[in-house]
Amino acid sequence: MDVEKSSSSSFEDLTNAEDTKDIRAAQVATSVADSLAETAAAIKKNVDDNDDNAKTQEVKVEDDDEEAEAEEGECEGEEEIECDILGNKQLIKRIIKKAPVSAQRPNRGDLVTITFTGKLEDGTIVEKEENFQCHVGDYEVIQGLDMVLPMMHVGELAQISVDPRFGYGALGLKKENTTETIVAPNAHLIYDVELLDVKYEDFKDLKSFDILRKYGARKKERANYFYKRVEYNNAIHLYRRALDYLDNRDGDPDAEFDKEDLKLSNSDLQTLLEDRLIVYNNLAMAQIKIGAFDVALQSVEHVLRCQPNNPKALYRKGRVLEGKADTQGAIKLLQKVATLEPDNRAVQSDLARLFIKARREEHNEKEMYQKMLGQAKKMEQTTAVRQKTPLVDNSKLKLLGFLMGTILIGVAGVAIYRYKY
Repeated sequence: MDVEKSSSSSFEDLTNAEDTKDIRAAQVATSVADSLAETAAAIKKNVDDNDDNAKTQEVKVEDDDEEAEAEEGECEGEEEIECDILGNKQLIKRIIKKAPVSAQRPNRGDLVTITFTGKLEDGTIVEKEENFQCHVGDYEVIQGLDMVLPMMHVGELAQISVDPRFGYGALGLKKENTTETIVAPNAHLIYDVELLDVKYEDFKDLKSFDILRKYGARKKERANYFYKRVEYNNAIHLYRRALDYLDNRDGDPDAEFDKEDLKLSNSDLQTLLEDRLIVYNNLAMAQIKIGAFDVALQSVEHVLRCQPNNPKALYRKGRVLEGKADTQGAIKLLQKVATLEPDNRAVQSDLARLFIKARREEHNEKEMYQKMLGQAKKMEQTTAVRQKTPLVDNSKLKLLGFLMGTILIGVAGVAIYRYKY
């Protein structure tokens, strides 16, 4: 900019020179002005070229920045499209169809509606459900799906690669009541899952007999599935969830005092009660399997308070008492069950086993008492010997002292006799 100003001033100087009468001075001024103009033009051209180069470099830098941002965006997009959830390649989520960022995500306990297809690595379909409803975190689908659902948005379609550890594991999956294998042991699975809807269920959403019984039955059936697979901890969790629903108490903190219970008919209440007792019986058996005898006893007592002669509850209580080393108490309960169900061979077999166990325990107790008595007699004998030994020693000492005294007296008498005579 400074060069352009000097150029303008030189042309102004040339105009002033033409107004004078001195031609030579004008020519000199003109030549000087021309040279200055050329110099100014050359400088201006260089400056413009430099400016253009600078602008070109700025544009290039901006383009490079945009390309870098685009590359970063692509990387971020790639991270979102494929995600190694655990960092060990055992659970991988790939987005097939994105959902709006503002779309809702489910939380633990929410009721979700999903459509999914499970396949083996060779493409064989092993599971397929449409508009399937489940509660997140309640093991109503395989663990891999249950872990990924909270990471999805409503409307999203994703492909989930599931390691056997989070699928059907070493047991695989067989058709119910058959030996036909659906999923082989340690099989890798691929699921296409679409999250259709998410609903948070408030207390008011559950104030219905049909909904309570539906959810309770679904949790119980799923718990039975895990019990058969010897996955007792999962079974216990779901049995407890079933009990949460099979109740007329909704637990609403905003409800008025003494008005929390649902207003159900007597027949509906009786139905829920019977379902609860079945679940308590199953829960007690699962707790027995893991050796949790104290809580199993509490579960079975819930049944016996309502149905004192419930054969299954009595049998399970007998198993609990056996686990707590009360064999005689277990025998009494199983004898009662045998009178209630005389054709139950399993009870008769267990009862015979308990009789043998009781005899063995009685024999072991006798042996232990005999050993204890034998040790006691030995101790008494040892004590008696110890007490007698000092007495014998004292008598010997007395006799020895008496003899020594007699000898001393005799010696003294002889010495005196000789001294006199």
